[in-house]
Amino acid sequence: MNRYMLFLIARRCGAGMLTLLIVSALVFFVTSMLPGDAAQMMLGQNATPETVAALRQQLGLDKPLLMRYLSWLGGMLHGDFGTSFASHLPVSQLVAQRIPATFELAGITTLVSVPLALMIGLTAAMKRGSLFDRGLMVGTMAVVAVPEFLVATIAVIVFAVKLHWVPAMSLGTPAPDILSYLKAYALPVLTLCCVLVAQMARMTRSALINQMESPYLEMTLLKGVSPLRAILRHALPNAVGPIANAISLSLSYLFGGVIIIESIFSYPGLASQLVDAVSNRDLPVVQLCVMVFAVCYLVLLLMADILTIAFNPKWRG
Repeated sequence: MNRYMLFLIARRCGAGMLTLLIVSALVFFVTSMLPGDAAQMMLGQNATPETVAALRQQLGLDKPLLMRYLSWLGGMLHGDFGTSFASHLPVSQLVAQRIPATFELAGITTLVSVPLALMIGLTAAMKRGSLFDRGLMVGTMAVVAVPEFLVATIAVIVFAVKLHWVPAMSLGTPAPDILSYLKAYALPVLTLCCVLVAQMARMTRSALINQMESPYLEMTLLKGVSPLRAILRHALPNAVGPIANAISLSLSYLFGGVIIIESIFSYPGLASQLVDAVSNRDLPVVQLCVMVFAVCYLVLLLMADILTIAFNPKWRG
């Protein structure tokens, strides 16, 4: 890796930090403008105005918005994420209890979806223009167009209600055996994979076809190299950058899709905690949950940029 590539990576990292700072401001100011008064919701409708005002002062809600943001940002930088308005527990403790469940769901979905999407995209690129390729492209386009909540609803009706193969809810409790574990995660993973596999397969196919149309690969085929070997040894390494970018962009969708999936399947992850916190007007929990999602999203995009830079033949030379 030469100095120019290191400079590009450092510039991407700097842009990522600046983006995260902007996101933090947006998250704080937008959540602060949510309708309703957090102090009033905590005390109930029968609370007197004096009691509500005292609680607002105790929570720091009576201070100017900019001062509250700077105080919140300073606390975040020092590891102090505040205290939950609803449970009066440290926000970091509440969020830390839910993060493993969400990462577990995202990890299982990644392990299933990425190899499957690469295999489908590679096969479609090799059989370009065939009936299999056309059927696959129409099928993936149809899956991408269907909202995940509809896919989840259909999956629950078919596999849980009609066939009784898997439970309709995934409560995240430790399973007694591997079969129960797979059943518990079957429907959430299936729903998330439907959209992810379709997107990644289409992008992988496009990246490989772009390389297959290059003169160097045509020359390789004219020399008698088999199509499979030409793709695996020559086209695929040069397409790693675009494919990695496509995979990272698709996986970043996970952190948006899990909000719907966790709510539908009652999965006890970070997204369901975010939904509950919004309902309770628990601003510190909402802000930290959104920041966690934003950091994960930016890390995936940053990884995609670094892989694109590292595998770009023009910059490698």
